[in-house]
Amino acid sequence: MGMTIAEKILAEHAGKKEVSPGEIINAKVDIVLANDITAPIAIKEFEKIGVKEVFDRNRIALVPDHFTPQKDIKAAEQCKMLKDFARKYEITNYFEIGRVGIEHALLPEEGIVLPGDLVIGADSHTCTYGALGAFATGVGSTDAAIAMATGECWFKVPESMKFIYYGKLKKWVGGKDLILYTIGDIGVDGASYMAMEFTGEAIDSMPMSGRFSMCNMAIEAGAKTGIIVPDKITEDYVRQRAKRPYKIFTSDLDAKYYEIREYDCSKIPPVVACPHLPSNVKPAEELTSIKIDQVVIGSCTNGRLEDLREAAEVLKGRKVHPEVRMIVIPATQKIYMEALKEGLIEIFIEAQAVVSPPTCGPCLGGHMGILAKGERAIATTNRNFVGRMGHPESEVYLSNPAVAAASGVLGRIGTPEELGL
Repeated sequence: MGMTIAEKILAEHAGKKEVSPGEIINAKVDIVLANDITAPIAIKEFEKIGVKEVFDRNRIALVPDHFTPQKDIKAAEQCKMLKDFARKYEITNYFEIGRVGIEHALLPEEGIVLPGDLVIGADSHTCTYGALGAFATGVGSTDAAIAMATGECWFKVPESMKFIYYGKLKKWVGGKDLILYTIGDIGVDGASYMAMEFTGEAIDSMPMSGRFSMCNMAIEAGAKTGIIVPDKITEDYVRQRAKRPYKIFTSDLDAKYYEIREYDCSKIPPVVACPHLPSNVKPAEELTSIKIDQVVIGSCTNGRLEDLREAAEVLKGRKVHPEVRMIVIPATQKIYMEALKEGLIEIFIEAQAVVSPPTCGPCLGGHMGILAKGERAIATTNRNFVGRMGHPESEVYLSNPAVAAASGVLGRIGTPEELGL
């Protein structure tokens, strides 16, 4: 019996010829990631182990991105722990303010994560890197601590679900819409502990930005990881960034899948996930009566250059509604610089949006965009649980960048078509 790409990567890193779903394995990891919320816990546990060195100072990434720029004393203390640990163990991939970015945009951009890698991160959206053809998944801080010491982690091999997307995408529809539509179809536990493998002609023509968005939100369907078999688009992205060798894995034609689902993308409109679940999905055009107070364009889901271009196309020559505040967050310093060079930042500021340095901030209700009681936001982020962005009686709607930008202009949920685009 053949194996899926997910099974092949796990088998390779476990030193086995093959693995099967449900099997418990111990595997060598390529990258261990933690941030300013999860790393302090991992660091404390690591120190308890009593080892004198990390397993590989070049294969640990510490990214202070959640409460940065540091919002208060507690956040500053958390970030200092990362800095001190990085200095003590000479961690190569530690990123200070001015060099930092949102972790799941930064690591691929820096060539730290590559195809065929086995990556664990003390952050649930580590599954983003599946867009590169890596097996990447979130773990607890204690697992991250053990991995920093040993370079290994245990896994239960997941079953795989295949999602085939065919047909031509409508204008203003992208990876964010496809994954929201999929989660709306299968539910927030529809792929529980599965590997969601995305394929089909719509994926074949999708840029990396859309692929990252789709794999990023696999966790919102309960998945262990989201993954896409690498192709020319992947290799073009990786070739100019990779600093070490990598290996391409594919799925065998006779690989076994728990389930296969197909979607006709020509029938999928821009969609919005309504409170309080990413699965509560409706066409954006059905929600035009919902007024909003805030727009957030950014995050590890949609803060890449292509996302900013899409938002700027909608905002150019227009103003944010006077009753709405709009926050735009480039995901990394490089993206910020490119957006500046292309004139995107000027478009945002002229539209009366505010542009933030790279941070997760508003996405988790951390800072720089907290909602008050009764307020509503539409965001390109990945979660809209109760209290996610502030007050427990606030509401968050999830969309793609174009819908978020159009909504900011209209003062209510709306579409670019309403602006004549």
